[in-house]
Amino acid sequence: MAQAALWILPNSACDVYGFNGTTKQRQMTEISESLDTKTTLRRLVEWEISGMGLHPGGSNYVFVVRLEDPDRPAADPEDKDPAGAMFGIYKPSAGERPLRDFPFGTLHLRERASYLLATALGWPDIPPTVVREGPHGEGSVQLFIDADVEANYFTLRDDCLHLFEPVAMFDVLAHNADRKGGSCLKADADGRIWAIDHGLTFNPMARRRTVMFEFNGQEYPVELLDDVQRVADDLADGDSDLAVEMSALLSESEIEGIRRRAERMLQSRRFPMLDPNVNVPWPFI
Repeated sequence: MAQAALWILPNSACDVYGFNGTTKQRQMTEISESLDTKTTLRRLVEWEISGMGLHPGGSNYVFVVRLEDPDRPAADPEDKDPAGAMFGIYKPSAGERPLRDFPFGTLHLRERASYLLATALGWPDIPPTVVREGPHGEGSVQLFIDADVEANYFTLRDDCLHLFEPVAMFDVLAHNADRKGGSCLKADADGRIWAIDHGLTFNPMARRRTVMFEFNGQEYPVELLDDVQRVADDLADGDSDLAVEMSALLSESEIEGIRRRAERMLQSRRFPMLDPNVNVPWPFI
């Protein structure tokens, strides 16, 4: 792999990704509309990381990366907006901060497992995510979503709370310990809500943390419960594609935890009652 050019990213919200916003929006819209998911995943795995910049403000090392087709002529490494490139979010295992309630070096695997679970359910929208080698070793690489930098759960919930219901329901099943207000993006291209930041998922020893307390005690949508039942049955079949893929990412006890939570969801048919003084992430955004 060629040496990736390092971008020094500014801390401005509008310019944080280090390339022209108008062109960026056009390119990301073209990618989302013209590429099928299978092609996107293949490119996230195979294309070379030719440029990267450290995203400011994260507790772990998070890089915005540019991926380029290795079979096309080399681009100027200083060109932050080459035609046909893809952009992604790279989270190397080596950049993870040790945590008390999650095994070290596993957060990138949980990002991929969350994507697989959401894909099997059909909800919520999580950007295509892979595990691959990068300039700082193995990590997760997720398709970059061009989003409204001013929008988050708190600014959007009054107008479109229903759009977050699949996200909140996914967090119950995945046992998400870090659903901040900023871990949902509103895409500039079509207004779709994308759920991101799923490194703190699946560990039954962790406390579930969220800012989405509006769903406490509410009934689950019946059609989404049907999806939970289908995925639970799929995981129970140890030879299914989903079970095999998840077993390469999570421990046996963590996969069993998904099945147990699915059973509780199907029995209770309601969101659990969480304590807003205890079950909260920090910071909220």
